[in-house]
This record gives sequence, C-alpha cells and structure tokens, in this order.
Amino acid sequence: MKIKKESQNRAYAIRFSAQEDGSEVGRAYLYILYNDLHDEPVGLMEDVFVEEKYRGRGIGTSIVTDLIVEAKKQGCRKLIGQSRYGRDDVHALYIRLGFRDHGKNFRMDFI
Repeated sequence: MKIKKESQNRAYAIRFSAQEDGSEVGRAYLYILYNDLHDEPVGLMEDVFVEEKYRGRGIGTSIVTDLIVEAKKQGCRKLIGQSRYGRDDVHALYIRLGFRDHGKNFRMDFI
C-alpha cells in the first residue's frame, strides 16, 4: 500500500480577543476547516482563555458567543470545542451555550 500526500489550502483562522484598559484579557480562535466529504466547513474552537483576574465577569461567554455567531455566518455545519478534564466550570459554560458532550479528545504533544 502507498499513502499519497497532497497539500490543500482550505483552512483559515479568525482570532477573537477581549480588551480592557488597553490590554488583552481574553481570546479564542475559530479555525474554519474544509474537507472532501462535505461542502460546508467545520469550525474548531481553540485556545479559549480569559486572564484569571478577569474570570467570572462574562468575558469568556461573550467571546464564545461571538465565535458561535461567526461560525454560523461562515456556514459551518458543526462547531467543535475541546476542554481538559477537570474544567467543570468551562464545561458548564459550553453546555449553557448549546454545546453537548459528544466524545473524547485524544492528543499527542511534539514539544
């Protein structure tokens, strides 16, 4: 068997950030990914983060809500979000915003 490899430039990212007093206090990325199975892209929500002293003020909710709106605007057929075990507060936020616990995430670190 031979594995064929080809490059495709069918993905891009949109960065969201929350600013307060001239500093960034929160951020998230929406990656728009295409493949050959569907005409519509998949959205991947990644690196959602709010500085610790700004948590609990609705900043993360605002960022994720804007990201969801943008994923719909981009025509995504689904939006995938990931989070580590033990982040119950984050998981509760995602469920409140309409996500559902759908499976397991596997990871391999190279650095």
